[in-house]
Amino acid sequence: MPRTAEPNDFKKSKPGEEYARTLPCNKVGYTEPFHWLALGMNDLVRSPIISAFYGICFAAAAVGIVYLVHIQGTHLVILPSLIVYMLIGPFLALGLYDASWQREKNRKPSLTHSIKAITRNSTSQWGFAVLLMVAMIFWMRIAALLHALYPPVEGAGLAEFAPFLIVGSVVGFILATFIFSISVFSMPLMLERRVDMMTAIFTSFNAVKNNAATMLVWTAIICGGVLIGFATYGIGMIITMPILGYGTWHAYHAVIQKKSTPPPY
Repeated sequence: MPRTAEPNDFKKSKPGEEYARTLPCNKVGYTEPFHWLALGMNDLVRSPIISAFYGICFAAAAVGIVYLVHIQGTHLVILPSLIVYMLIGPFLALGLYDASWQREKNRKPSLTHSIKAITRNSTSQWGFAVLLMVAMIFWMRIAALLHALYPPVEGAGLAEFAPFLIVGSVVGFILATFIFSISVFSMPLMLERRVDMMTAIFTSFNAVKNNAATMLVWTAIICGGVLIGFATYGIGMIITMPILGYGTWHAYHAVIQKKSTPPPY
């Protein structure tokens, strides 16, 4: 038997109780990423043990990818391996975010506390992990379809490779941009404010859209750090990945408006 409607049923929910809302963001200059990078370097120096732990984790994952490519003897495993790396990266970065957050609260960061960060908002965080996994599978299927454009003749010239390279690069850029846009600020948001997954995704996407030039610079810095890591067979990631993780936390605080920040007029 249906219950009788009550006046409270028609009241609007409080802002903090809304689902899938978009939190306001700030507009920041395109030179700000270099400031985030400097702050990340400072955090690296001030938290050597935590930085080394997560840096080694990132490096081990990179070494695993390089080793997999070597034993398989084919470049076809590179894309799936990189996607897996993109999947585990945000969760490793949670510990780095937590360390920066603890320091902002004038507390001494600890490795144990940073590891526990993964359980702070586990429902939303693991839901986001499932979303990334679906995106990963979709990306792999697209890559398999695009492989039909790969030249069947060994030793083919550049002209035969052009369709595969051009289409693959365009599709890869679109998918990578989308995944970066929904994920760059999602994890910090779910960690600090414990928002739901969709709120984190919408807020992150909106922030990237409204700071496209700035985030393009930050993306280039991230790609540079990752390339340095792979070029040094993972060793460089012991340094670069913690810096980028800390820097992303400072980027999050610079771009996403805090609760006490008044809306612009």
